[in-house]
Amino acid sequence: MKKNIGKADKMIRVILAIILAAIDFFKVIDWKYSWIFTVFAITLLITSFVNFCPAYTLFGINTCENKNL
Repeated sequence: MKKNIGKADKMIRVILAIILAAIDFFKVIDWKYSWIFTVFAITLLITSFVNFCPAYTLFGINTCENKNL
């Protein structure tokens, strides 16, 4: 797996994951399917920690500063 997530993209993903998990945890949106926010938050965290996003490869996006990795 080549890295395709840069530092700024990684920070945005982590912050968004925290916000989405908090929305579900604190029941900000009282919705039957609010657990989807947590699942999406976990997905964002996993992709940010492994520095690889499968969707980016489909669209040819690479935000990594070092393109050789």
